[in-house]
Amino acid sequence: MIKEGKLGKIIFNNEENGYTVAIFDTEDGAIRIAGSFNAPKIGAKYKLDGSFTIHRKYGEQFSFTSYEEVLPEGADAIYEFLAAGNIRGVGPKTAELIVDTFGEDSLVVIGETPEMLLQIKGIGPNTLAKISESYAETREFAQISLELRELGIEMSHAVKIFKMYGKESVGIVKENPYSLVEDVYGLTFQKADMIASKIGYDADSEFRIESGIKYVLRSWAASGSTLMPEELLIEKVIELLDTQTERVKDALLQMAFSGSIQTDVIDEMPVVYLYGYYYAEQRVAANLRRLMRASMPIIPANIDNLINDAEANLGEIALSEEQRSAVKSALLGNCTIITGGPGTGKTTIINTLVSIFKIMEMKVALAAPTGRAAKRMEEASGEPAMTVHRLLEYEYSPDEDEMYFGRNSENPLDYQAIIIDEASMIDIMLMDGLLEAIKDGTIFIMTGDADQLPSVGAGNVLRDIIASDYIYTARLKAIFRQAQGSLIISNAHQINNGEYPELGGADSDFFVIQKANEEEVLEEIKGMVGGRLERYYDFVNGAEDIQVLTPTKRGVLGAPSLNSVLQEVINPPQESIAEMKVGARTFREGDKVMQLRNNYSAEWKDAETFMTGEGIFNGDMGTVESINAEEHSMVVRSDDRLITYEGEMLEEIDLAYAVTVHKSQGSEFPVVIIPMWQFPPMLMTRNLLYTAVTRGKKLVVIVGNPRYLQWMIDNNRADGRYTGLKYRLENSL
Repeated sequence: MIKEGKLGKIIFNNEENGYTVAIFDTEDGAIRIAGSFNAPKIGAKYKLDGSFTIHRKYGEQFSFTSYEEVLPEGADAIYEFLAAGNIRGVGPKTAELIVDTFGEDSLVVIGETPEMLLQIKGIGPNTLAKISESYAETREFAQISLELRELGIEMSHAVKIFKMYGKESVGIVKENPYSLVEDVYGLTFQKADMIASKIGYDADSEFRIESGIKYVLRSWAASGSTLMPEELLIEKVIELLDTQTERVKDALLQMAFSGSIQTDVIDEMPVVYLYGYYYAEQRVAANLRRLMRASMPIIPANIDNLINDAEANLGEIALSEEQRSAVKSALLGNCTIITGGPGTGKTTIINTLVSIFKIMEMKVALAAPTGRAAKRMEEASGEPAMTVHRLLEYEYSPDEDEMYFGRNSENPLDYQAIIIDEASMIDIMLMDGLLEAIKDGTIFIMTGDADQLPSVGAGNVLRDIIASDYIYTARLKAIFRQAQGSLIISNAHQINNGEYPELGGADSDFFVIQKANEEEVLEEIKGMVGGRLERYYDFVNGAEDIQVLTPTKRGVLGAPSLNSVLQEVINPPQESIAEMKVGARTFREGDKVMQLRNNYSAEWKDAETFMTGEGIFNGDMGTVESINAEEHSMVVRSDDRLITYEGEMLEEIDLAYAVTVHKSQGSEFPVVIIPMWQFPPMLMTRNLLYTAVTRGKKLVVIVGNPRYLQWMIDNNRADGRYTGLKYRLENSL
């Protein structure tokens, strides 16, 4: 359906993707419109192609998928268009002078013979350049968007492409449509492949094969691998592109020469890296060697006496011999890892070390990969703790769309000791930045549970370092008396040892509810989050304390499906609660939500001090504080930060009543509910179950078929990541 009219009030416009909500004046009256414009101009005439849809709150609106700007005709209409400020350098007064001089030919003069404008008072060479450039952009996008649409590119992507490439857009897309995958956020390899097919691109083009290679490598990196065996990579690329082996090998050779990938041999196996991951692994290994070989500061006191003093300072604390040995190792070594399961005293060791460093008047930094983990560290130690990103003073460069750390080898961290908790969550890129910023002679200590799932980002850093035997690792095994009464902790250790858990009764903190099918599992979970657990147990925050952790994103018991169902139970629609639809998802005020990817440029404001900062990270959780459906935006409170989501950022957030176990890393919840059914085999693993169980503090409930619980415990399949750090450290020895 085509609607023609004049653009009135702009209610909302996102400059990045052009998404706009506005009032549109037609012959039949004013209507509300929504869609993507390159640069919407109030007073300009447009033809919109779209259809009427129903918005839950605002009713009928015209959603358009493409548009064409219609140049105004007649002196009055041209004056109105120019006076509205649609062309840079032209305001109401200049518009009047132009129209008085050129009348109905004003736009023809601006477009074809702009030098004639120099006869207008107040228009000099600089203003003329602004006017010409601005008007040319308007006309260029009109033509370019039409050509891009013919290639199957929707308007929202056409806007992004034009903002990236300008007047060269069509030429660049036709020359190499695969460049869009790297340059335009949200445009996938499959979409680029479709565009290439429409253009008539050669299926064996080197651009296509190189893009396919990068796509496969990035896909594996997204699953945690820093590298791929060359043979496997070639197999996957052939499967993706339906091309020949020799063509893929030739492309790999060319890409290696150009530096976009790196080939290597690890344990006699040829492998391929995206260059950034290769460089990060090399630097992590090199910096660990540097720190291990550096001169250590001399401890100016008897270590046993220091530990005794720390125990006295901490009150009723008496370290076990195992803990005491770990503390000594950390004080006597350049780099130390302290690993152990729940209840083995890692937090007590951290607190003891912090107390000793204070006694010695040493400057110490405490940090963790996530805000939640840092907050727990701070609460347990009574000392300030921060995220690793904040410790490194991360910065974001909009021009290069990259993150940088303010602390690095040229501006190292000014601490004598650094303790990093939850180190299993650190990926190779973050570890690279961290080690680069630690100066020689610093005591560096990592604590964490190596048996939990590895980082969300690429790498298997903590496990690789431990497996290499390059750094001394203190392994804690004894469970302390205060933790022995908890079935959560004892069962977590049994699961980790390949033993079946003890099934507690209704009064325990760990129990299993058996159900016959997925629908019964779902109904049981709905009942528990809907108030049954809250009525039976004394939870401070009710349903907010309950977190459903599922192994998968797919199916009835996958995170998206569970979120849709649980939202209706916990936060159903009400007239008094604002809501907003984003794609297939609906957000409401009060919803629990989670950030899905790192966004280093996202701005936030401290809710108490109103100070501002940048950066939100994959796995950060929060609550929808407010929604402005008219502006298609919402404010989320994450700890003490207030973050406004609008435009493309809305694609970075999702409901979090249920999250995958992978996304729960570094977090603890009072109550954890785990659906247990036949999930994909790669997810039915012991360490995934172990990670899920160790997220619960007061109560863990498993709902489903105990047979699948046993399958997960029996399956000690290691995470199928390909990494090279262990090999590089072993060769350092």
